[in-house]
Amino acid sequence: MGAERAKTVRAKLSTTVAPETFEFLARKVESGEAASLAEAIDATVARIRRLENRRRLAVATAAYFDELDPQAAAEENTLAESLASALSGIDFDQEV
Repeated sequence: MGAERAKTVRAKLSTTVAPETFEFLARKVESGEAASLAEAIDATVARIRRLENRRRLAVATAAYFDELDPQAAAEENTLAESLASALSGIDFDQEV
């Protein structure tokens, strides 16, 4: 991640943060999870963006299923059961 980030153009950001936020970011650097405070911020924001995308997808998926007619819903449930069985060994939360 660090090598990729070093080659990209970065925007300058000068701000103040809460002490606990600074401590959180500093721990990321101290533990080796990030090479710098900037990289720690980038990684944290990237994770938040992924979580937000998941939330939006969940809302859109729920709306889709709420609007399905009963026959289509039954077909979707059959597909979902097959997919769930095939993917049962994957921990998606570890992928975030």
